[in-house]
Amino acid sequence: MMLKRFLTLRISNSTSSLTTGTSSTAKVIFRTLSNQEDIDIVEKWDLLSAVCLERHPVITKPMVDIEARYQKMLQQIEFENSKISDFDIQKQTQQKKENKGTFSAENIATSQTIQDLQDSWEEELTNFKFAPRISDVKEDNTVVSLNRKLDKNLVLLVEQKIGNSDFWIPPQGIRKHRETMIQTAYRTLQESCGNNIKVKFYGNAPIGFYQYKYPRHIQENGRNGAKIFYFLAKYISGNISPNVKHCWLDRDELKKIVHPDVHKGLSKFLLPD
Repeated sequence: MMLKRFLTLRISNSTSSLTTGTSSTAKVIFRTLSNQEDIDIVEKWDLLSAVCLERHPVITKPMVDIEARYQKMLQQIEFENSKISDFDIQKQTQQKKENKGTFSAENIATSQTIQDLQDSWEEELTNFKFAPRISDVKEDNTVVSLNRKLDKNLVLLVEQKIGNSDFWIPPQGIRKHRETMIQTAYRTLQESCGNNIKVKFYGNAPIGFYQYKYPRHIQENGRNGAKIFYFLAKYISGNISPNVKHCWLDRDELKKIVHPDVHKGLSKFLLPD
């Protein structure tokens, strides 16, 4: 009730009514506010959108010991519970006829066909080679290649100038007038990487946040700092413009390259490998 009366008095600027039914504390507050025409917002922040673009694993990770033993156990159970195939039934029937000595031209032809099939399958198995987990040792160490570390998540970093220094960060750009934050994210990615890359954003809401203050000489111009909103996106296809300095890094490499404060913000929403 006192607050309601105080607000009413503040609007009417009635000094005489202030002394009625109000405490000394309210009088002090009122006198302080009455000397201020308006309350100005002294801090102004630049709003930026940043895109955390990930290339997801292309192949599965190598199995650890317990996973390998579990897979072997499942394969053994599957083998023990499996049914005999039609080929094995035909082979066993043919073997019984040979053991009894009941040969015929048809039986000989069937036996040759069975043996030919088995030989061709064994040859195919022998000649089959698994694709290497590392496409090329040199390419695996080339950070601009999308074909490196196929079993890990890779995050895109670009070299951008902040102040007078260059930093490796996810692509980020300042919001323009009348833009939504997701529109800024789309525009930033296009300006940073070109038009030849196709990605998918995970929704219109940011997934992470980071802020920092500008140096004092910039704060004196009315801008206190930057607030960065991160949007998560998935790489689909295409290539980044060759004129852009960029790299694709896994989680361990990311920690070594990115500024510690920025990495702390990224680690809050990037899942570990």
